[in-house]
Amino acid sequence: MAMKGFLQGLTSKPEKAIPVASGDALRLRILDEFDKAGVGWIWATDAAGKLIYLADQATEKLGRTTGDLMDRPFDEIFELDEINESDNNGRSLKFQLKARNKIRDQIVRFALDNPRENIRQTWWSLSGHPVRDDEGEFIGYRGAAHDVTREYERKLIDSKLADYDSLTSLANRHHMERQIDARIAALKTSNRSFALMMMDLDKFKRVNDTLGHQAGDALLIEVAERLRSIVGDRGHIARLGGDEFQVLIPDEDDRGKLGELADKIIQILSQPYPLEDSKRAIIGASVGIAVAPFDGEERENIIRSADLALYAAKNGGRGQFRFYAADLKNEEQERENLLDDLRIALEADQLRLEYQPVVSIKSGAVVCLEALMRWEHPERGEVSPSSFIPVAEESDLINNLGEWALRTACETAAEWPNSVRIAVNVSAVQFANPGLPAVVANALAHSGLAPDRLELELTESIFVGDSIETEQMFANLKKLGVRLALDDFGTGYSSLSYLRSAPFDKIKVDKSFVESCTQKDKNSAKIIAAIVGLSSALNMETTVEGVEAFDQLEVVKSKGAKLVQGFIYSRPLLREEVLERIKQGDFVIEPDGPDKYRPDRRTVFRRIGVIHEDYYYNAVMRNLSRNGAGIEGIVGVDIGTEVVLDLGEGQLAVSKVIHTQETGFGVEFETQLTSDGSGGLCTRHRVPPYTIAAAGLPQKPGTAGPTDGKRNESKPKFLEIAPSSITA
Repeated sequence: MAMKGFLQGLTSKPEKAIPVASGDALRLRILDEFDKAGVGWIWATDAAGKLIYLADQATEKLGRTTGDLMDRPFDEIFELDEINESDNNGRSLKFQLKARNKIRDQIVRFALDNPRENIRQTWWSLSGHPVRDDEGEFIGYRGAAHDVTREYERKLIDSKLADYDSLTSLANRHHMERQIDARIAALKTSNRSFALMMMDLDKFKRVNDTLGHQAGDALLIEVAERLRSIVGDRGHIARLGGDEFQVLIPDEDDRGKLGELADKIIQILSQPYPLEDSKRAIIGASVGIAVAPFDGEERENIIRSADLALYAAKNGGRGQFRFYAADLKNEEQERENLLDDLRIALEADQLRLEYQPVVSIKSGAVVCLEALMRWEHPERGEVSPSSFIPVAEESDLINNLGEWALRTACETAAEWPNSVRIAVNVSAVQFANPGLPAVVANALAHSGLAPDRLELELTESIFVGDSIETEQMFANLKKLGVRLALDDFGTGYSSLSYLRSAPFDKIKVDKSFVESCTQKDKNSAKIIAAIVGLSSALNMETTVEGVEAFDQLEVVKSKGAKLVQGFIYSRPLLREEVLERIKQGDFVIEPDGPDKYRPDRRTVFRRIGVIHEDYYYNAVMRNLSRNGAGIEGIVGVDIGTEVVLDLGEGQLAVSKVIHTQETGFGVEFETQLTSDGSGGLCTRHRVPPYTIAAAGLPQKPGTAGPTDGKRNESKPKFLEIAPSSITA
């Protein structure tokens, strides 16, 4: 467009022509010289937002002609860059032009494709203001621009260094905090929830210590790539430092979907990592999950909740995920306390071994017993091995525990018939200890047990690095004459490669395949058959773990399994119970259990609330499955009655009564529950605290009733009774 026409547009409506006075000629010449100098350019739009003027030098620099750009919407030609958009509260250039706001030093990016390969991406600094004619009618924008590409590219580099991890190129802690703050702002303005996952890598320190920091860095880069492939565009990923990562999932509160994603992350990150020199590393991952607003409405609170959930996942055995729950304690301090108590327990003889039989399906004869460590704490009660073994593995105490277990198991097994073996678990930390062969030899010598009656059960985690030390350890143990078993087979991703060189005598099929082997939509039965066939071809024994019901037993038997370990034959037995069985004659056990396996039913004793119409009842939940629950403490309820179970922390389960009994009733859920990651169940969705408060419901179950602990005034239709036994 001619400079004369542009000057006319500055002072009046475009359709009105104003003669250029002699003074205007000088202005035109100065403006023309300014454009040609290339230090900046004038631009203008009409009332419809279309470009009506831009200097030829500017269009040439963009790799376009004036004809390409004229009469095109200005906001199609330029757009705010991501960094600058965040400075404007997410308001796009289009929004600002439509609102007729003044534009000051906005960094915009040339948004059209560039047909010339030698023209690089271009950024301009843009200023402009809306212009009105004498009647006050808007006639378009007038402004100036200059090229800031070089400066902006430096800014992008600086921003990347400030906001992204230099090793993995993932976002860093600073960048993620801004993302969380943005989601919290969206939560407060539009009630849009989000989930935060905290995770760290299990056994990563051992990779660094064994293979070196260079291998550790290579592993972290691969972890980042796997996380990108899993999460995709569903969320934001950050590396917080070391082996700690964070994932933010916007607009998601479905704990079923979040649990599936966390489980997938754990599974994929647990696959072996090929490293240099034909080495490989095997690690795991633990994940803690918190969902806003339920688990926190401020950044510090939601991060703390996810942290506590992560500590709970690690303390629960690692390789797991956990959702935050209000009753989670400071797990880091709890772990230190547990470790101190465990040291005392070892010295004070509070630990014991129980022995679970491995039985021949054909004869019912017990051929082996697995030693399982148990801890009866004087105050905590029975502490699960999945809680205290990982804590011990983080310290040298695991070696002391392992030595005690080996010595005690061998002494006990020496009292059994020679036909019965003893199996003892050996952790990866113990296996890496060069003194393990001496510990085993001493236990055998002290007890007098024949070496071939001792089985050492190992997991894939011993193979980190596939090092020469691992091969030497195998050789030293086999020189002693003991048997070696690969435990939890099938749960890893490269077990077949281990079988080529590792001198295993037995493979133990993981119980996770047994749990689903009767389901037609699963491949577990086929996997069991394949493992049994493989071990047979390699002249190895196979033990199938976790068989609890006759339908499972029939499946594993039909697939060729010969040895079984599980509740259908026996739970773990005390030393005295084993000796009593042996004294009775042949150590033979007949299978005894349910016809069909029911994985979901759990016995629970929890106080909950039951809502019917506008009345809130207190009750006790006696059992729970994905599909329903048993309720005690309310009578007079008819089959078909619709109720809502208040399970606490915003968990409301819409239900229908399907059977009744003297002291309560059973319900079926409208929507199945999902796994909470710790072996329990939870609702997929939760109701926000403010919604519960608005409805007049109590914030926690087991209180007297609605707001302020008072019962509502309506008359109850059912009768509350005191259950025979209630555990708070």
